[in-house]
Amino acid sequence: MLMISTFFVLGVVFGSFFHVIGQRVPVNESFLVGRSICRHCERTLNWYELIPVASFVLLRRKCGHCHHPISWTYPIIELLTGCLFAFSYQHIGFNLELLSALLLVSLLIIVLVSDLQYMLIPNSILFYFLLLFIFLQMQITHISIWNNILGGITGFAIIAVIILLSQGGMGGGDMKLFGLLGFILGIKKVLFALFLSSIIGAIIGTGYLLLAKIELKEPIPFSPFIVIGTMISFYYGDMFLNWYGSFLR
Repeated sequence: MLMISTFFVLGVVFGSFFHVIGQRVPVNESFLVGRSICRHCERTLNWYELIPVASFVLLRRKCGHCHHPISWTYPIIELLTGCLFAFSYQHIGFNLELLSALLLVSLLIIVLVSDLQYMLIPNSILFYFLLLFIFLQMQITHISIWNNILGGITGFAIIAVIILLSQGGMGGGDMKLFGLLGFILGIKKVLFALFLSSIIGAIIGTGYLLLAKIELKEPIPFSPFIVIGTMISFYYGDMFLNWYGSFLR
């Protein structure tokens, strides 16, 4: 229980950092230098205004200077990252595959923030995570690299075909992201992740249309559905695929 709590706290702290990366990288701002500021009044924030989750509660969701409302995405992202870090440790244990899970969570959280705020998935983020996963893959010698390479090609190619057929129904960022996810997950799991993401996106998108929350051709960020589909596939993909395969025998 102590280790699970530790990973939860680490996730909350890293989630706050990932939020900064997702906000700054798409607009070419450095996330390594410069203090955080209020996006409304541009005042530099004090240390006690930067405590993950706690500051949001203590400040009653308002900037301490201009009293402009603070977005709910801050505590949601921090708590989501904490939960995913803790679950990853509980599900996998302490080994190299846990590092792979934490890197995947980190990638998806940064992409989620960026896509929600700018509807953009930066190439630089995908490139740096690709290098990290290639290095990690070299350390996990019992897994074939060819499954990763073919998975990357498959994920990239399928989204490319969807873009061509739908004339822009998905973006180039989604295509490159699924290429990276295919490298991480392998062929079967990336196909399962794409299937789940599409189903979840269709259900939620239809719900928004019925509730008149969006217009018919209004673009919506696809990353929240990708996060859900990918995490389910990563943790439970083998179980679902084996269950499905048992019906085909």
